[in-house]
Amino acid sequence: MRKITLETKIRAPVERVFDLARSIDAHMDSASSTGETAISGKTSGLIDLGETVTWSAVHFGVRQRLTVEIVEFNRPHSFADKMVSGAFKSMFHRHEFEHSGNETLMKDHFEFEAPLGFLGVIAEKLILHNYMRRFLEVRNARLKALAEGNEWQEYLPQSL
Repeated sequence: MRKITLETKIRAPVERVFDLARSIDAHMDSASSTGETAISGKTSGLIDLGETVTWSAVHFGVRQRLTVEIVEFNRPHSFADKMVSGAFKSMFHRHEFEHSGNETLMKDHFEFEAPLGFLGVIAEKLILHNYMRRFLEVRNARLKALAEGNEWQEYLPQSL
């Protein structure tokens, strides 16, 4: 099992950052490089505890599907999603949010395990770890840009 931890400082209110991170529409924007689309379950708006979403995206030249369920939810401090089905043997992603001054610290704790036993361990070390880290970094950079600018308004209710 591989673990990735990222921290992203965002100059925006914690509620805005939290809701952008759970926005299906903002996720599709931030993962557009893989053609990620929500195809079943919750397919737009803000995902909540107990809800699932199935993503379709192209990774390594192959269209893949990944279904996750929101298994923890404590707005605006944390939520977690867990793979229900997909290419990984297992996947768990905890999102944490801390407000400090005029910034929000967004933390990602991403754990995954590739299938195929020993071959999967080799793939994790040689390819998947760096690929998934970069995927999350690109996603977080886009969420940061959305939250710090005015584009967040396209994805969230005006009351935030």
